Amino acid sequence: MDLGRVAAHEPVTIEDEDRDAAVLAPVVERPDGPALVFTKRADHLGEHPGQMSFPGGGREPSDSDLRATALRESNEEIGLRSEEVEFVGQLDDIRTTSSYAVTPFVARVPDREYTPDEREVAEVVFLPISGLVDPENYEVEHRTHPRYGEAVVHFFHVDGYTVWGATGRILVQFLELALDWEPPREPERVVDAENDY
Repeated sequence: MDLGRVAAHEPVTIEDEDRDAAVLAPVVERPDGPALVFTKRADHLGEHPGQMSFPGGGREPSDSDLRATALRESNEEIGLRSEEVEFVGQLDDIRTTSSYAVTPFVARVPDREYTPDEREVAEVVFLPISGLVDPENYEVEHRTHPRYGEAVVHFFHVDGYTVWGATGRILVQFLELALDWEPPREPERVVDAENDY
């Protein structure tokens, strides 16, 4: 894994969405290899309940910048302290179906137990990089979104969890930069536009 390529990346930013948000893609070094820290969103949340995501959320007026948003949200959601975070770099902004422009930051964080805020997070999950890049754990769908048009939806199935949607798109770019990974080629699966995002 080469996080130097993440550090050197010049991110593409989005400035025309209704709302701004930021997430942190936390990298931990574990005895069996590097992993990423995800949250499983609480089932009672109005947006994307039960989905896997990176710690993060919407920008608040008190946040000095989007990096501060990512730090504040990570602290609120999993108890990650700002002094524990070693920022590595920034990935391209993405648009979400809920009209957010999301800025992803990559950082090294300690390999320790994190405490989820049960109001937002059902579980904190460590998924190994080795499992995320295993072609047996990957699939892709092609969908048509009413606002954004054609969309490629990535799915990563690891250890009983599925990462997809906006988090899947962020994960793809991280893996491409850090590991020179390419999504496995497989037959295209086209899904009806009515299917849930």
